[in-house]
Amino acid sequence: MPQPGTPWVHSPHAGSHQLLEPGFSVQNLHPCPFHPPSVGKTSLLHQYVHKTFYEDYRTTLGASILTKVIAVDNTPLKMQIWDTGGQERFRSMVSTFYKGSDGCVLAFDVTDRESFESLDNWRADFLEKVIPRDHDFPMVVLGNKIDLCDRQVSKELAAAWCKEKDIPYFEVSAKNNINVAQAFETLAKQALTTYKGIFESYLTDSIKLTPDDKPKARCC
Repeated sequence: MPQPGTPWVHSPHAGSHQLLEPGFSVQNLHPCPFHPPSVGKTSLLHQYVHKTFYEDYRTTLGASILTKVIAVDNTPLKMQIWDTGGQERFRSMVSTFYKGSDGCVLAFDVTDRESFESLDNWRADFLEKVIPRDHDFPMVVLGNKIDLCDRQVSKELAAAWCKEKDIPYFEVSAKNNINVAQAFETLAKQALTTYKGIFESYLTDSIKLTPDDKPKARCC
């Protein structure tokens, strides 16, 4: 059975960055997907990161990480996305990733009404554990499997739930690659806006050596 969203990204509030080459600084974002089981979260991640889709994905056991570098508003961002199991037995383990996340993806299966109805609990559980505890925490909701005919959750119902909580909503298909990149990039933009001040402060405080700054050799 599908489960809603999970948090993904590398932590800007942790002040982390990676220098790839002179003048090219990549901010790390840690989004965390949060979801019930079988909503197609792993397929969404692989479609976004690798542009691939496999019909026979198995249920995720434990956790793995996927990485993708993108540019948002001319700022390079390294997305480090946790792919975590949605089963109940993994909930305690998955919760350890919340604290370092910079954004949350809540996913549900539009052909499974129960997965949608569990969004409230998954969102509350995430907000209870995330640091900082902030109801304006960067978050998006994905209604997956819109390519299937037997949907049980209407677009209007899902959009109304998200509007009430001021969360962007995307109807997506991992199989047909519909709105997948748009959803993740919206989350990245939210996270960048939220943490931009922290990013800039960190980079301002960083020391950058120039030819004049390099230590001069001294005679003994």
